[in-house]
Amino acid sequence: MSQSVLFVCLGNICRSPLAEAALRQECARAGLDVVIDSAGTGDWHAGQPADERAQAVAARNGVDIGHLRARQVTASDFRDFDHIIALDNDNLRDLTAIRPARATAKLSLLFDHVPGREGEDVADPYYGRDNAFDQTWAEVTEAATTIRKWLETA
Repeated sequence: MSQSVLFVCLGNICRSPLAEAALRQECARAGLDVVIDSAGTGDWHAGQPADERAQAVAARNGVDIGHLRARQVTASDFRDFDHIIALDNDNLRDLTAIRPARATAKLSLLFDHVPGREGEDVADPYYGRDNAFDQTWAEVTEAATTIRKWLETA
C-alpha cells in the first residue's frame, strides 16, 4: 500500500511544486511508490502553472513541472493524504487552524525531517532573484532525500 504526501506553501507556485518534484524524482530513483501532490493555503494562483523560475530550476535538474497547476488545500486533503508537509511555520499554523476535526493526515514542517534543520522555514523565493529558486531547489532536494528514507521505514 503506497503512502501519500502533500506539500503546502502559500500560493502553490514556487516552493511546494518544487518539493513535489524533488520527492517525485527521489522516489522514482528509489523505486518507491508514493502518491505526491502539492497545494497552497491561498487561492489566488489556483489553476495557474508554477512560476516560470520554478519551472526553469526544475528543468535544469531534470524534472518537468510545466503540467502542474496551483490549487488550494481542501478539507478532503486532510483525509486523502497520510502526510501534509508545510514549507514554513506560517503555513503549518494555517494548516493546523483549518484542520477538520476528523482529519487523519499527520502535519509536519519540511525541515523537521532534516536533522539539524528542525523548525526552519524554506524561504519563499518569489520576491527574490532567480538564484533564490536554486537555493529552494537545493533545500527541497535535501529534504526529499531524508523524507524518502523516512517513508521507506514508515
